[in-house]
Amino acid sequence: MSTLTINNISLKHFDLRAKELMQSYLKLINVDISDYTFSQNYIWLSNATGFYSIIDDTFCLFILNGGEISMLLPPLGKKENVHKAILSCFEIMNTHNTNRYYSKIEYVHEQILEGFVNYLEEGTVIFEALEDFLIEKKLVDYIYKIDDLIELKGDAYKSKRNEINRFKNAYPNHKIEVLDKQKHTSQIVGLFNKWVSDRTKYMPKEEVENFMDGIYFERFAIKRLLNDYDKLDVIGIVIYIDDELKGFTVGEKINEKTSSVIIEKTDFEVLGCAQFIFREFSKYLKNEYGSHYINVGDDMGFENLKKVKMSYRPDKLVPKYTIYQK
Repeated sequence: MSTLTINNISLKHFDLRAKELMQSYLKLINVDISDYTFSQNYIWLSNATGFYSIIDDTFCLFILNGGEISMLLPPLGKKENVHKAILSCFEIMNTHNTNRYYSKIEYVHEQILEGFVNYLEEGTVIFEALEDFLIEKKLVDYIYKIDDLIELKGDAYKSKRNEINRFKNAYPNHKIEVLDKQKHTSQIVGLFNKWVSDRTKYMPKEEVENFMDGIYFERFAIKRLLNDYDKLDVIGIVIYIDDELKGFTVGEKINEKTSSVIIEKTDFEVLGCAQFIFREFSKYLKNEYGSHYINVGDDMGFENLKKVKMSYRPDKLVPKYTIYQK
């Protein structure tokens, strides 16, 4: 399926050909949420069907799932155009979908949400404006000062320093390399498979099914990331111990001050490897992009992941919202 036509508006298939166009619209906004990049959406749409169109001079990204269509991001563009485009996009979704419940705009940054609410407020009050819309707070992105992650100063980071020191003492022959698609792809896939196997060994049986559902999508995402690595604006590093790849991580630049970690995996059985590669990648992102902050995304609603991300003492938690039309 290359195009989808709704209300006489042609939605084109979202693929690498959309990269330059989407990035030109992303430059018109300045947010620090990890979802607001081409690479992030392209990678995670590897097992789904995405469509896009220019509506009211904004870039609008849709996803078709189970025959219903919704938006992965709010319309991207100048503020005065975004508000009108939101209403136009709801018309498109409502026309196509079997139920208005499926019509929604996800991962809305509060900056865009405030603008939308203000726009609706003209000539009315906030409560009347929201009668037609339901705005639901979802997950938050965890954002850190990059120097905090590099220096790990103070008692708050004592356990992280200890883990890194144990790793360095146990594996003095470790080495870091810049990720190379040709050299590292098969080894990264092998490490990912081992990581999945190790995680399910120690996981309560009642959690395995939900975990494997998520892994199904992550596996496709990693394959697409590696397959098109050289065509995406991403950078990564890998870590070796005794010439065996034990960890990898990939990230990108979100804006002039903030970078993100798209994905990170380490051998579950190599203690301290995760803490070590995270600090090394923080150094790499600062050196490559001059970033002041690192966004590691949300916790996907997993309590254990939330604890890990909170343990690094985020500088700020940026909420993401979903807009429904009643």
